Amino acid sequence: MRIDKFLKVSRLIKRRTIAAEACDAKRVKLNGSVVKPSAKVKEGDVIEITFGDRVVKVMVTAIKETTKKDEAAELYKIL
Repeated sequence: MRIDKFLKVSRLIKRRTIAAEACDAKRVKLNGSVVKPSAKVKEGDVIEITFGDRVVKVMVTAIKETTKKDEAAELYKIL
């Protein structure tokens, strides 16, 4: 799955276009490397997102095409 879509489905970022813009602005890292919105995500990957001066680091635990709001937090684990 693309990283911009995963960020939207997991609700780490509200909209896919904003997730893509964050990747273009080099605020998203996948396993320590800055990535483009089209980068592929798999289980076990570590995603780092910079929100202003705050950094959120999560590990991907599951990949799903769609989720309900209550189940979205099950797709990742905060590190």
